Amino acid sequence: MLKKDLRLQYNERRKNLSNQQLDAFSLAIANQLLKAPIWEYSYYHLFLSISEKKEVDTSMVLSILQGKDKNVVLPKMVDDKNLINYLLTDNTIIKKNHWNIPEPVDGIEVPPKKLDVVFMPLLAFDLKGNRVGYGKGFYDTLLQECRPDVIKIGLSFFAAETLISDSEPHDVPMDYCVTPDRIYSF
Repeated sequence: MLKKDLRLQYNERRKNLSNQQLDAFSLAIANQLLKAPIWEYSYYHLFLSISEKKEVDTSMVLSILQGKDKNVVLPKMVDDKNLINYLLTDNTIIKKNHWNIPEPVDGIEVPPKKLDVVFMPLLAFDLKGNRVGYGKGFYDTLLQECRPDVIKIGLSFFAAETLISDSEPHDVPMDYCVTPDRIYSF
């Protein structure tokens, strides 16, 4: 299926989720994540959820990371394509940008090469680890700046599609995608 069709379909599927389903699925994803072989690392890049788009609620993932004393790094959009990464501290101020994305105002910048694990938002993904995001390319750009061994993890309410037919060479595939029911490994 084409990315544009998947975007429409999965945005609609998300809209139809109740708040109770959102909470239950997000908790199940966080619990599945505990089984992933990713906990020996130090720097974890985590997106903060856009509640208006009914994204996976990452607050539970954040709680796990903080409970394990991990360095949590949050993204901030700086232009049409790039993210700056800031270390989450007790002093970090979070504000929503013009797309309603919660992000840090400023802070201690963490270079992409220092990231060990990157959690990524997505709308859909396929069995090869390709993902469909919102189409702006922020995470593809970020991942090209990371070390080649950075672990790339998608979080999804829904199971994998068989194939995203218009994946492109600059699309960076994931290593894992975590759903409420399982962890896909690519």
